Amino acid sequence: MHKPASDDVTSLHDLSAVDLIAGYRARQFSPSEVMEDVLAHVAAWEPHIKALYLLDVDAARAAAKLSTERWANDEPTGVLDGVPATVKDNIATKGQPMPLGAASVTRAPLAADAPPAARLREAGAIIFAKTTMPDYGMLSSGLSSFHPLTRNPWDLRMNPGGSSAGAGAAAAAGYGPLHVGTDIGGSIRLPASWCGLVGLKPSFGRVPLDPPYVGRVAGPMTRIVDDAALMMS
Repeated sequence: MHKPASDDVTSLHDLSAVDLIAGYRARQFSPSEVMEDVLAHVAAWEPHIKALYLLDVDAARAAAKLSTERWANDEPTGVLDGVPATVKDNIATKGQPMPLGAASVTRAPLAADAPPAARLREAGAIIFAKTTMPDYGMLSSGLSSFHPLTRNPWDLRMNPGGSSAGAGAAAAAGYGPLHVGTDIGGSIRLPASWCGLVGLKPSFGRVPLDPPYVGRVAGPMTRIVDDAALMMS
């Protein structure tokens, strides 16, 4: 069995979003320290599980530095200020392409964040990477013609489920506490169950999506219920 995080339960990448916010408020650690710990953990695990697409280390460090300064001045910008997060490939992020897991899709930078990414940033979350998915989200696995094969961090012989494959693997592996998946017929719920996570398919329209797609919703994938509730807020 491959454990998704180190045995050191005090590692910053292991902490929930709720605990990170409490730690920032108490000045036990800073967003920059947390981001560095997450990035180091990602560097150790990503060659094995291949959960991420578009890991942006420089932008993550810059955002964490600004968050650290805000917390030092007791001026957090929102309820998730300084908390690392990922979003699924099919959630648009400004200035980055959205291949939808498919090698056939033209990869041009997008003009704006989709609402789930925009709301996370407004709340202060640090979106440091996007996560993998199968072609157009149409498989219940991590098999993609564009992304490398994503594996389950609990057992690298196994699949994390899909279509939010990378989000499930990243959450289970301790790549920070907050991960956005999307779901029509199980694309959050399948990887959440296969990776031992909390996964929620909100009611259609509860979380706006752009571009819209009939039946598709965006929702949280986390390791504890409190983080999913915080993320939905």
